[in-house]
This record gives sequence, C-alpha cells and structure tokens, in this order.
Amino acid sequence: MTVGAPRSRIDVDDLIPDLVRLRRDLHANPELAFREHRTAALVAAELHALGLDVHEGIGQTGVVGVLRRGAGRSVGLRADMDALPMDDRSGLPHASRLAGAHHGCGHDGHTAMLLGAARQLVRSGGFHGTVNFIFQPAEEGQGGARRMVQEGLFERFPCDAVYALHNWPDLPLGQARTRSGPIMAAADRFDIVVKGRGGHAAMPHRTPDAILAAGQIVCHLNTLVARRIDPGESAVLSVTRIEGGQSHNVLPAEVTLTGTVRSFDAQSQDILEAALRDGVDGLSRAAGCEADVTYTRYYPATINTAAEAALALRAAAAAGLDTGVAERPAFTSEDFAFMLRERPGAYLWLGQGPRQGETQGEDGIYRPLHHPCYDFNDRVLPHGVRWFVEVVNQALGGMPGTASPH
Repeated sequence: MTVGAPRSRIDVDDLIPDLVRLRRDLHANPELAFREHRTAALVAAELHALGLDVHEGIGQTGVVGVLRRGAGRSVGLRADMDALPMDDRSGLPHASRLAGAHHGCGHDGHTAMLLGAARQLVRSGGFHGTVNFIFQPAEEGQGGARRMVQEGLFERFPCDAVYALHNWPDLPLGQARTRSGPIMAAADRFDIVVKGRGGHAAMPHRTPDAILAAGQIVCHLNTLVARRIDPGESAVLSVTRIEGGQSHNVLPAEVTLTGTVRSFDAQSQDILEAALRDGVDGLSRAAGCEADVTYTRYYPATINTAAEAALALRAAAAAGLDTGVAERPAFTSEDFAFMLRERPGAYLWLGQGPRQGETQGEDGIYRPLHHPCYDFNDRVLPHGVRWFVEVVNQALGGMPGTASPH
C-alpha cells in the first residue's frame, strides 16, 4: 500500500551544502560507542549557535537540545552518533581517518539530518510546544538509549512521543516505510563453552570429545526455530562463531560457540532461551562433557505505537516522500527500542538505495549497512530534514502539513 505524497513545501535546499560538509567531516572522524567526544562537542556547538537550551553528558556522551515555542505538547527527535568497530575500505576522499572505526551504518547522516531539522525549526517556527533534539551515543550494540533513559532522559526532557529514522539501502531513494507494532527485532546473544578434558586425537576413547559435542549442539540449535516456534511467528537463530583446538593431533579441552537469536515477542524469547539451555545441557552430558551457557537479551524488539506510526507516515507524505506501510519487520535490531518502551513513538525507514535504472556507487555495486565500503547517500539529507520537521508540524500543530494533535 502506498500513500500519495504531495511535493513538500518546506524549503531546506540552502541548508544542504553545509550539511553535506558536516556529514562528511563526521564520516572522516568516526568515534565508537561512548567515545563520541568530538561528535558530541560538534553537536553541542551547533545547538548552542542556534540558541537552544543544550545539555551534555547524558548517557556519558549524549546531547539534548531543547527548543521551546510556548506551552503545549512535547516531542522527541532522536539521532544516533556512534560508528562501527570496523575498517573503512571505501577509498573515498572523506573515508575514515581512524583504523578500526567506520560510519558503516549512516549515523553520520542521521546526526546531520537532525541538526538540519533543528536549524529549519528554529528559523521557521510555526509550532506550539517543545522539541527535544536527542543525540544518542552507543547504538551499535552498547545500549546508549538504555543508558540515557536510566539517567533520566524523559524525566528531564518530557516527551509525549519520540521519533527516529534510519537510512535504508533496501528502499529506493525517495521512499519511506514504517508500520504499527514490531518494526525491528529483539536481539539476544548466546555464548556456550563446551568442556571436555583434552587428550590425544589418536585415543578419543580416553577423553570426552568437546568438538564432537559442539558440532552436535550446532546442528540441534538450527532446529529450534522450526520445531519450537509457532509457524505463524517469526524468529532467527544463527551460530556465528566456533573456536577450539590448536593442533591436528590434540582433542581440545574446550570449544566455544557464539551466536544470536532474533524475535519479536517475549514469549518467543523465553521459548528459545529455555530450549537452547536444555539442548546444550543434554547433548554435552551425552558426550561426557559439561557446558556453560551465557544468554544475554541485549536489545528488546522495537515496537511502534499505532497512532505515532500513522503520524510518521503522514509526515513522510507531507515531506514529499513515496510513503507506505512496511509489509514486515526487519530482523535487525535497534536500541531506540528502549525509548519506545518508555514513551509512545515510531521508527521510520528512509530509502537511500538506487532508484529503478540507477546504480549505487560509482562502480555500480550495492553496499548494504555495515559493509566496509558503505557510505551514506547525501541525496537523502533533504528528505530526512523535511521528515523530522513534518513530524513536529504534525505532532505540535505547525504549518505546513499541519494536523491536529491526537
């Protein structure tokens, strides 16, 4: 289903050249989780220059800028700031200058778009209430949103609703999608240590074989979703790492397995965790081994509330985007989920992929999120700025694209 999208009446073209320079500066100077000191300082300076009430050090390196236009409702707009712990192999003029850090997920673009929205809202006005611009650290697996919430984010900066977006290479440029209910999966991690005693490979009858037990566990784990989860539900379990052994003629004393589980509801999480623990225990015992299991539920599912998802789509249409309801949620995860646990809100996918007949990148190669040669598509910047602005217009009764607060 696609919603008709009029051409946006918000003119942000004059902001874009500077936002491109800012975005590429962030890309060249990436910072990992809870180390976003330069990025946070840049964001704070931009917000101060706009005359906003600026608060730093929330969630260690988070920044919040507050824009007030009289009494009324309040809305939070969130962008993530951290980079991934991986090398940038793009070869671009603005490629990362720091080994082991790369904006391979587009958080540099998200930060630039939210700063652009702050600039536009300061100069355009037209709404009544408060906008909290939330610049969050440590989204990439470290729970920066949870940290900000724990440190009183919504007590200090009340929000009737909170919104965020993510660039989405799987959608063409100019499209936007979201849905009510789950939009991103819960992310769990498991670490299993299978323990034998170790011994000579030529005498396997004298020692439990931890490698054989680990292999049987891997095969068993890959049956759990198919045999324990209702076929009408969705989940994923993947074993992603196996380590054990150092020589061709030695049976190792230990083998470690690591992997991830993705699901959309707590019941599926409970079923899969219990089944994993039971299977590991039984198979390791059958092989004469022992096993330790560490199971961590590090991100909950990202759940959009219905009214706010509808508002996000109206805002996207008002921003001139080709707008529709996402057919299904993604199995990737997002720590914006912690904010949505506390407040109503919605998370939007903003297309940055090639249009029909186009290619992505000068060499025509499609590069997904977390690819070593990924780069944010700067043509998305005006779309993101307009969407953030239209969310405020829709939520706080502004113009253009106004709608009555719900």
